[in-house]
Amino acid sequence: MSTDTSRQDRLLTADIVRFTRRSARRYRRSQSSWGDRFVDAYSWGLGIGVSLTIAASFVLALRNEIASRASTSGSIIREQWLVLPEPVLWTCLTFVVLLAVGNLARKLGPLAVNGPESSWWLPLPLDRRPMVLPPFLRKAALTAAGSVIAYVPFSMVTAVDRGPLEHLWAALTFGAAAVNAVVLAAAQQLGLLGRWSGRMVTAVILAVCSAATLMSASPWPTAFAAVVAVGLLAVVGTRAGEVPGEELVRGGAVAGHAGASLFMMDSNEVLRALGAGRKKVDGGRAARFYTRPPRSPLGALIRADTVAFLRLNPPLVPPIMWLAGSIAILLVEGGLPEFVQLAVLVIAGCATASGMGTVARRTAMVPEIDALLPIHAALVRTSRMLMPCAAMAVWMGMLSGVLVFLGAANPALIGVGAMAGIGMGAGSIRGALRTQPDWSAPPVETPFGPVPRAQLGSLLRGLDVTVLAMIPLMVALYLGYVPSLVAVVQLAFSAGIVLVVALSRPKHA
Repeated sequence: MSTDTSRQDRLLTADIVRFTRRSARRYRRSQSSWGDRFVDAYSWGLGIGVSLTIAASFVLALRNEIASRASTSGSIIREQWLVLPEPVLWTCLTFVVLLAVGNLARKLGPLAVNGPESSWWLPLPLDRRPMVLPPFLRKAALTAAGSVIAYVPFSMVTAVDRGPLEHLWAALTFGAAAVNAVVLAAAQQLGLLGRWSGRMVTAVILAVCSAATLMSASPWPTAFAAVVAVGLLAVVGTRAGEVPGEELVRGGAVAGHAGASLFMMDSNEVLRALGAGRKKVDGGRAARFYTRPPRSPLGALIRADTVAFLRLNPPLVPPIMWLAGSIAILLVEGGLPEFVQLAVLVIAGCATASGMGTVARRTAMVPEIDALLPIHAALVRTSRMLMPCAAMAVWMGMLSGVLVFLGAANPALIGVGAMAGIGMGAGSIRGALRTQPDWSAPPVETPFGPVPRAQLGSLLRGLDVTVLAMIPLMVALYLGYVPSLVAVVQLAFSAGIVLVVALSRPKHA
């Protein structure tokens, strides 16, 4: 009798889900005509086609450039005495990407429901499996397809000696590994794996899958990763209805917030969404800052910003990973083109700097509070910049010190790097305090389709000065030494960026 009842519950739940999906599709179709859908499909198809053509030409050109290089003579490290085997680097990079996929899946919640579904479906005394399992399987399928497509150009650039079939096997292995990362995140949602045991099991499985991507001459590694993915899907799929309701709502809220922020091209909201509930606040940090009372309002604000920066537990793993990754790229056996090495350093610096504006992003949500402070607005922004500038100066100083140790330039590069870090920290504050994109401005027609120029300008606010602060440092690395003019220009750039960020007034729409 209980078996018949559970079967009836599942059938009733499936009918409810089917009715909801059908009603939603009918409503969306009623809001647009066939002509509008054709124009949208044509615009998207044209833009994607042009973008893929340019990307393919770039990948092939980079592949030919790497294939024709027989030594590291063009590296920014002129005399390379430490060489990292190429397979080790690409395996570690694949492993880090898979860990990032699993971490992102845990934050978004592979098993989740959106707001209306949580209000209607979850209170019903029915089996939740038909509600959450089909979307979960679609996410796994999309993850697999996207991972396979994304890994093909990576394989073509990093393994020029592979044949077309070997590239395909490696891409399929990576796609199965990405599915494993998503399913393991769902297993942690279900409580099948504990917090630390789940991380250990995930790391071991993904490490094995990362090594399997190198063995592309045989289909057996692909079969192994696929069998593991199917087995994990079977285990999680049978218990998908046991996810707690609060976890389903949390995952749906984070995914909805992040998706809406991406659609609105607001990177600050994306970071806020992914950082929601990331970790608890540590009240023990910076306790010595409370021992003496402040002597001035500015001193109190600086102390508050310092304590907030430390108590929010800035994650140390991403900056360390970016530092190690950027150095590893320079040491790879065979060498990469010089412009690729410099581009990796710029990307690593921008990615690290973007994580330093957490306090400014949170205070920017309620700007009226800063207006109540008995301090000039320029001093408030200067106080916000102190800790990000100091942190980025230390990070860039460490990076420059390692480059000097490897022989990329003379020791003066460390001072130039520290000055560049100050400007990059100010750039992170500029990005954190950016205004909302102006959606009243019309898009501009380009060969890629309509481009929202005003929105892109708002999105790049902060990133522009961060890249500008790194230009003198990149010039010094390209030259192999630090001329006096480069040091002076670096000081002028960093000081100018700090002044611009401190004295600029945010524009309100």
